[in-house]
Amino acid sequence: TGHAMNASRIELMHKLLTTALQPDSCEIIDEGHLHIGHEGARGGRGHYRIRIASPRFSGLSRIGQHRLVYDALADLMVDEIHAVSVEVVGR
Repeated sequence: TGHAMNASRIELMHKLLTTALQPDSCEIIDEGHLHIGHEGARGGRGHYRIRIASPRFSGLSRIGQHRLVYDALADLMVDEIHAVSVEVVGR
């Protein structure tokens, strides 16, 4: 089912972010339901909000912080993820 696929996708995203950024906290919120019917939602690619805190973000601009997140998820951005909004929390 789409739900199981989504759960494993979120798990994979979590794994990639954890490996790349060693975050203090990382929450991935599926926002797909907000985007049903949008062009990008077709084909099953997901919309996610990522709330993440990581020591790796220290001293980086917001753009730099977001780039680290996007880089960590780069392989998934092709087929699995349509849109990600990143919220850097803490610190």
